[in-house]
Amino acid sequence: MLRLLKKITPVRRMYYRSLIAKGIEGQSDEGQILLRLAKETGAPKTFIEFGFHPIQFNCAALMGSFKGLLIDANSQQIADARAVLPSNIRIEERFLDLDNLDFIRKAFPKLGVLSIDIDGNDYWFLEKLLDIEPSVISIEYNPSFLDRSISVVYDPVFDRHQKHSTAWYHGASLTAMAKLCATKGYGLAAVSDGGVNAFFTKTGKLDPKAAWRPSELRAKWSGTTPQQQWDAVKHLPFVEI
Repeated sequence: MLRLLKKITPVRRMYYRSLIAKGIEGQSDEGQILLRLAKETGAPKTFIEFGFHPIQFNCAALMGSFKGLLIDANSQQIADARAVLPSNIRIEERFLDLDNLDFIRKAFPKLGVLSIDIDGNDYWFLEKLLDIEPSVISIEYNPSFLDRSISVVYDPVFDRHQKHSTAWYHGASLTAMAKLCATKGYGLAAVSDGGVNAFFTKTGKLDPKAAWRPSELRAKWSGTTPQQQWDAVKHLPFVEI
């Protein structure tokens, strides 16, 4: 019944507002991690996140005291977010590629948190934006790639559902993300309890291979292990990092 009611725009937005009033975060403990790391690093009270849902995104816990920029290509989610999120959050509808990221650089004089969760070109976007040097980086890694240091091949129109029937071919491994962040002096500071999201700061010291976690949701939905997930996509093209 709820699924049917959520197809009705006023009902869906009323439902979203009720959840926001109770407090929203990411898939697991991402919000609490970001609050802690922002405090530890003395981060400016600004965030940019691309790839989000109006009632579930990593920086949601920061909304009360931070100015933010949320970016996504889904027009319905953008319209809903503009209707239900507070006015200190700027919301942009854009399909991003490596040629149109410059507006992100101009969003804030200094950036506290950069969060990337797009299930596709995550590694390549972070590589392009790393010189902004936010205080905290939150980025999705692909646990199905295990401890290999790899990323998917860049594709300006990346759609993981078109790349492979499982939709498990996207992003990059935690090891690859850690290597990239290390080029600018960042270390791994935390991994979310549910797996998938990694957090980097200039003081992070975790070993990515030891800190790696599988995706609890992926295992639950698919009934597979990370090794089985890797076996399903390992024949596809990768870039060694």
